[in-house]
Order: sequence, then C-alpha cells, then structure tokens
Amino acid sequence: MKKITLTTLLAHKEAGEKFTCLTAYDASFASVLDDAGVDVILVGDSLGMVIQGHETTVPVSMDDMIYHTACVASNTRHALLMVDMPFMSYNTVEQALENAARLMREGGAHMVKLEGGRVQLPVVQAMTDRGIPVCAHLGLQPQSVHKLGGYRVQGRDKPTADAMLIDAERLQEAGADMLLLECVPAELAKKITHTVQIPVIGIGAGPDTDAQVLVLQDILGITPGKPPRFSKDFMQQAESIPAAVKAYVDAVKSGHFPAKEHTFD
Repeated sequence: MKKITLTTLLAHKEAGEKFTCLTAYDASFASVLDDAGVDVILVGDSLGMVIQGHETTVPVSMDDMIYHTACVASNTRHALLMVDMPFMSYNTVEQALENAARLMREGGAHMVKLEGGRVQLPVVQAMTDRGIPVCAHLGLQPQSVHKLGGYRVQGRDKPTADAMLIDAERLQEAGADMLLLECVPAELAKKITHTVQIPVIGIGAGPDTDAQVLVLQDILGITPGKPPRFSKDFMQQAESIPAAVKAYVDAVKSGHFPAKEHTFD
C-alpha cells in the first residue's frame, strides 16, 4: 500500500471514490487499521469517553492527545494520521499554532482537526499560512455539548443549514484541507459535499460524503450503553477484529455503508 496523503484523498474525491477513516488510540489498533487499508486514522478526543471513561470529550488535555498520537504514529505506515485538537487548545491563533506544532512535532500528526465554523477562520488561515494541514469540523461539535444541550442533530432548519453551508465555503477559502460533518441531515451533507472542492468526511451525515468515519469501539460492538444510530457493529458477522475492520472498509468503499437506518433526515 502506498502512503496516503492529502493529494491521494483529493484524487479520490475527484474520481468519486469513497475513502475511509476510523479512530485509534494505541499502537496495536493502529497497526490493525493500517493493515486493513483504512485511509485516515483519527486520534479523536473521543478517547476521553471510550478510553478514559468521561461523559464528554471536554476533560481531554493536550498532553493526553500527544501521548495517544505518539502511540498511534509508532505503528502507522500507510494511513494519513489526523488528530483532534482538544477543548480550548485553539482559543487564540498563538495558542492554536503552538499546540498544533506540538501535535505534529511530539506526536507525529500529519493533520489537525478543530471544531467550529466562521469563528475559527483566523485560526485556520494562520495554520494554512504556516503549512499546517487542517480539517474543519461542522455540525454536531462534541466539545460544545453543554452549549448545545446534548448530542443533537444540527442543520435541520433552513437558517442553520444555510449558515453551515456558508461556514463550509469560508473555511475552504481560509485554507481548510478537509471537512468533517457530524450528525447533519443527509441532504445538507450532500449539498455541502458537492459545493466544496475539499474532501468531506461524514459521521451520521448520510451516504453522499466523500468518506465515512466511526469510532473504533462502536464498530467492534464494545461501547457501553446504547450505540449511536449512525454506527454499525461490524463484529457481528466477523471472525476477528481485523476482519471486522476490513468489512467496514469494504462496506464504505462499496457504498453499502451507511444505509438509510444510519442517517438523519
């Protein structure tokens, strides 16, 4: 397998070929994902919930992210390694630049991801000007869960949907290299994906985004409590964890995942 770069992902979008993304937080699972052909490995601040046992992602620190990123980077040979910037680690341009540099320099990240729309334009522009690859995150933003009043689908009303589309275009103009849409109606995600030129990754955003991402623990059926509607347990028909990951990769690339039951109207 060749090394996956942003150029690779852009070529997939232009060719109409789906690509895949999954979370990982340690070296062992990073190797499994890499060998299975996952294109983008995300060290998500979701580790606060699935690894540390918190109710939200808010308690995750920059040191936590650097530690887990370094673990994943040690066994990632082919995938592009994207890493979440944790809560309040990019509150100013200066803070964002320093923390993004740490994730790349100390952790081995290839790309950073941050939540927020137009308010993040100065940060995205500053990172772009200094050669830091950025993925913007719109829709449900888990770091703002207390402000949002829970994990709710975003963009169902026209004003919010229109604002999200404008934010996507402005983030692209500011230099964002990729966009992630979480828990938005499928039609809105389709419109945004077809409007912007950068690759769009979806989670609970319907089948028409350029790629899909899920939390690893969700596809393995080991997340405590009720699983998210947008996820699927790929272990049910698999004989091993590597086989489950490969089944996820194949389902995304063939267009069989997500299905209607995994999307929002």
